Amino acid sequence: MKNIYLAISLFLSLVSFGQDSSGYILIDNKMDAISANSTNSTEAIANYINTNFKTETDKVRAAFYWTASNISYDAANMFSVNFNITPQEQILKTLKTRKGVCIHYATVFNDIMNKMGIQSYIIEGYTKQYGKVSNLAHAWCAAKLGSKWYLFDPTWASGYVNNGRFFKKLNESYFKVEPSKLISSHIPFDYLWQFLNYPTTNNEFYEGLTQINKSKKYFNFESEIVKYNALSESDKLLESAARIEKNGVINSIILERLERKKKEIAYLLHNTNIEKLNSIVNNYNDAVDLLNEFIHYRNNKFKPVLSDDEISQMIELPIKKLTQCQDTIYSVGAVGKSNSSNLSSLKKSINDVLGQAKEHEKFVQEYLSKPRTLRKTMFTKVFWSGVPLN
Repeated sequence: MKNIYLAISLFLSLVSFGQDSSGYILIDNKMDAISANSTNSTEAIANYINTNFKTETDKVRAAFYWTASNISYDAANMFSVNFNITPQEQILKTLKTRKGVCIHYATVFNDIMNKMGIQSYIIEGYTKQYGKVSNLAHAWCAAKLGSKWYLFDPTWASGYVNNGRFFKKLNESYFKVEPSKLISSHIPFDYLWQFLNYPTTNNEFYEGLTQINKSKKYFNFESEIVKYNALSESDKLLESAARIEKNGVINSIILERLERKKKEIAYLLHNTNIEKLNSIVNNYNDAVDLLNEFIHYRNNKFKPVLSDDEISQMIELPIKKLTQCQDTIYSVGAVGKSNSSNLSSLKKSINDVLGQAKEHEKFVQEYLSKPRTLRKTMFTKVFWSGVPLN
């Protein structure tokens, strides 16, 4: 089941969270004057904003106003969103059609912010209005201005839907909102993105208990975001899934999001294991090349003449590589049915070739232990070069 994103309020909210628009008239007018050529990509929009505005707050306002004013909510297709396309494809389609739902508004706004060099994130969760919790997922954004985090919902700011039709009407309530205020209507799936030191649980959100409660355990979201950004993609997903589960899986959209995270984790881990396997294959092939070079040299009765140390290194290097392959291949996890036989075959090949290499190592050790006058007598056997690559 795919998440269905409802990205627009059916009625304008009666509660004002955001900033007063009176101080932004000049910025908004400047964004209304942007040329068509400067709106065919988020990079062009970001460049226009960076050229025309100085402060971070003015730039954020410009990006928010343009997104909320120039994208119309696609009410006709609100239940048929294609989530299989990439964010860049979403952006290109949205800028071309000037239509979208919440994920499109959020993706465009977030990309403009990032291209302006402002730290920004897309937040996914669900919402509540007039005491009623929506059964559809939603997406909005967060950005750090100075040392503070603020939330932005360009979709709900763009207008409203009535009887299946979208009506444009800029709603300032969802511009630069403090997290402690927006939590009454917007709750992220992952409580990291509440930007609160005492996060609200899903049960509390349903019950309207979103006031700061300092009797809870303190949560340093700032340091946790820093840690999160340093993680690998799979570890980010693992930690996010754990937080989603910890905050209470009390409805179908939370459950769907948790299951989707788990599928993404399995997919990434599978791909990581395939990359590990390919790396081992490459190291194995390198080792085989080196071993075949040694076999050729041995069949040529160690000519041209090399020093004893060089002869030792010639066999030690492939053994070292093969030993590394043997050590690491047993740490490779699931690689899928199509690759499991390859994994088993590679394990056997590594063990077999390593055994051959160690036999050659014994020969080298014995060869080097003899006086030089007797060494020639050891070359009585010819070995076929060409240990198979994998």
